[in-house]
Amino acid sequence: MQKLNCWEMKKCGREPGGAKTAELGVCPAAADISANGINSGKNGGRICWAVAGTFCGGKVQGDFAQKQVSCMSCEIFKLVKREEGSESFKLMKSRQTYQAALR
Repeated sequence: MQKLNCWEMKKCGREPGGAKTAELGVCPAAADISANGINSGKNGGRICWAVAGTFCGGKVQGDFAQKQVSCMSCEIFKLVKREEGSESFKLMKSRQTYQAALR
């Protein structure tokens, strides 16, 4: 079964070629190729909480420390945590952790 990326769940239209990219641009999570494959997602689509500048709740969000509370209550965050399991998910909850894992 294919695992959904954040833009597929939120239907925000900010993925490359999406309905709202002309107006709002491509979301940093959809464009972050350095996160490709993390939590079985495309680019940053399943680690969006760790990508700075995502557009959630109608406004641009900051980094994980700034958006942590809102992200932890998000259905995408909860779904990925359930699907990936607590132990592997914990390793990928911050941008610094996943960048270190890529090295």
